[in-house]
Amino acid sequence: MQNPFKVFVGSAAVVAVGLGAGVFATSVSLAQPLTVKTISLQQAITVVKAAIAECSKDGSVISITVVDRDGEVRFSVRANGANPHNFELSRRKAYTARTFRSPSADFITKSAPDKELAGQRMLRDVIPLGGGIPIMIGEDAIGAVGISGAKGGQPREEVCARAGIAAIQAQLS
Repeated sequence: MQNPFKVFVGSAAVVAVGLGAGVFATSVSLAQPLTVKTISLQQAITVVKAAIAECSKDGSVISITVVDRDGEVRFSVRANGANPHNFELSRRKAYTARTFRSPSADFITKSAPDKELAGQRMLRDVIPLGGGIPIMIGEDAIGAVGISGAKGGQPREEVCARAGIAAIQAQLS
């Protein structure tokens, strides 16, 4: 007599393989390449130059990072004399702004200890500090810029970041 459990296990495996093959065949036939917009290297350089120009007006010595839609660094600069920690902070501010598609300063209140999103502060690379601004095309974040070290602190860093983004605004469509 055949063990009914073995028959059931064997039948379940055949059904699972059949379903998997059907799903795979369906998804392969409908597969299309993804087309995504992200900030280019040239745009990132333009953003950096314009932000440095703005921040230099008051003699600020900054670090600045531009990340792409995936949160990866496209371009990053640490000015002569900038504090060592500012380089890392600029990257994390940009990453935070890109991740949440809003200024990194918004993350301060959204993730406060008494808020539902407080646990997000534990995510790697996010930081609850101002100075990061997303680069948007409509509702789509194609990158972000983060600045650290400006005289006047985080509000001034945001002004400089917005000046950098303004330099490519006409290209963001």
